[in-house]
Amino acid sequence: MSLGIVFPGQGSQTVGMLADIAAEYPLVREHFDRAGETIGIPLWQIVCEGPEELLARTDVTQPALLTAGVALWALWQSRDGQAPAFMAGHSLGEYSALVCAGAIEFNDAVRLVNQRGKFMREAVPLGEGAMAAILGLDEATVTTCCLEAPGIVSPANFNAPGQIVIAGSADSVQAAVANCQHAGARRTVLLNVSGPFHCALMKPAEDDFAAVLDDVKIRMPLIPVVHNVDGKVAVDEADVRKKLLAQLAEPVQWISCVKTMMSRGVDAMVECGPGKVLTGLFKRIDRTVSVANLGTLAGMNQALHSPSSS
Repeated sequence: MSLGIVFPGQGSQTVGMLADIAAEYPLVREHFDRAGETIGIPLWQIVCEGPEELLARTDVTQPALLTAGVALWALWQSRDGQAPAFMAGHSLGEYSALVCAGAIEFNDAVRLVNQRGKFMREAVPLGEGAMAAILGLDEATVTTCCLEAPGIVSPANFNAPGQIVIAGSADSVQAAVANCQHAGARRTVLLNVSGPFHCALMKPAEDDFAAVLDDVKIRMPLIPVVHNVDGKVAVDEADVRKKLLAQLAEPVQWISCVKTMMSRGVDAMVECGPGKVLTGLFKRIDRTVSVANLGTLAGMNQALHSPSSS
């Protein structure tokens, strides 16, 4: 069995996440303490106690989820979990994958995603942007519905067949949602997010982020990482940087990422983070993929016993 380990992005965080695992394995708390010290916030306290609004703030969410993924990977390794053939991450999760694959040092990545979150917050004032999930329409139809709406709005996440997220200015997203409803969308859901990620409105964050990214040492991953912007593995360190920078304002090609791994023989996926968002997407992309989750103690134990458990 060939394994892919994948890391979730923003939206998977919850107050109290990883509590049962941390109670059993001190290394989880150690990772959060180290991350919190790196960026000067009580990260583990926020994860445990909230408030939810603070954990949901993108410059806090990103280091929290990155740390969760890295800590679970360290635990997976310490308990002799199966080595993966590939790694990938959804949006912010791509940074978790790169840390776990040995491309970026953990402390550097914590600082990097904290800054990334700040730049993303500053790019669009709160309330001026929006994101919405469109269910039941194909990619071409959703793209057309966005093009026919006024202002800036475009597909942001190609998550699974019939599940596409759009992003843009608030009014433009509303107009595109209405277009999608008229086109026969089964369901449309405005998402509770702090900004319109992976669209042209994130362009103002690129220059500032590029300067921070330039200061971070990047090595070629020891485990191949499939990138969001094109569903491909980077050819060298410069290509990793290029793909990370482009990811800010370009859509997440998650279907392509999954299909790339499967085309290379991956037939089991382990979601290394809180929640089961990616597990749900796998079932929409290809039901033959075996899935497991590491976000709870029971899930970790089950996955260690058999990565194909779901």
